[in-house]
Amino acid sequence: MLAMIQKIEQLKKEKKVVILAHYYTLPEVQQIADFVGDSLALARFAVNTDADIILFAGVHFMAETAKILNPTKKVLIPDMEAHCSLADSCPAEDLELFLKDYPDYTVLSYINCSAQVKALSDIIVTSSNALKIVNALPKEKKIVFTPDRNLGAYINAQTGREMVLWDGACHVHDRLNAEQIIEMKEKYPYAKVLAHPECRGTVLALADFIGSTTAMLNYSEKDEAEEYIVATETGILFEMQKKSPHKKFYLVQGDKTCHCNDCEFMKLSTLSSILSALENEKPEILLDLELMEKAKKSILRMLELS
Repeated sequence: MLAMIQKIEQLKKEKKVVILAHYYTLPEVQQIADFVGDSLALARFAVNTDADIILFAGVHFMAETAKILNPTKKVLIPDMEAHCSLADSCPAEDLELFLKDYPDYTVLSYINCSAQVKALSDIIVTSSNALKIVNALPKEKKIVFTPDRNLGAYINAQTGREMVLWDGACHVHDRLNAEQIIEMKEKYPYAKVLAHPECRGTVLALADFIGSTTAMLNYSEKDEAEEYIVATETGILFEMQKKSPHKKFYLVQGDKTCHCNDCEFMKLSTLSSILSALENEKPEILLDLELMEKAKKSILRMLELS
């Protein structure tokens, strides 16, 4: 592994590459990344990078977002099969037909969507800024929220806005259930429950804190509790334990028989696939220029309002 890491570092310098990684990737991938963050932080970083090549350790829509923000740069993804179940739950052609019934609505799309869906959207949001952006819109504005019904329902409950929700979900967060959290609270009575807003409402109702990956990390680091029950993807535990080594974190499993909190698509970014991508400069994200221009408007609108 050491030789592989050394080769990756060598190629990064030779080719002026920046490696971006999401918190849900493997620990060893997070360790070699130049920047690790949630979707909002990664988008902000991608806007300002001066690297010649961006290698995105994450899933396909994240690499697409980096390409949209850097149309002249080469953007690589370690494995082109790194899909996102949430993005896949909202095909652009279906959304386009759906939106014909809501011509006067503002279309807010969670960043976990394809470039084509971003191009159909007025504003992109993340779990970090969705509430702020909805509150910034005039109260008379009616909203279509895509693609995550759980995040949309949470925002709707917080704001009371007139919202139509697309019926999509993240397969990892959507399978987490309230019954298991109740069992874990009995086992760990002093632990606080941290939950990502992509979880179902029944899970969020049991949470002491609801927030994005970055928000949960910051909360667990600064909060006085010593134990936490965590309802999100496995990868976040690496950073949580690194920031707070004296604290204990218990992951809510979607199924007691498997590691169902692992997003199999996030785990496709490995040291081996990263090295291969750097050596061959592919797989490369390629998008139509007109599509990127349309999609970029909704992303920049998000960054303006965040």
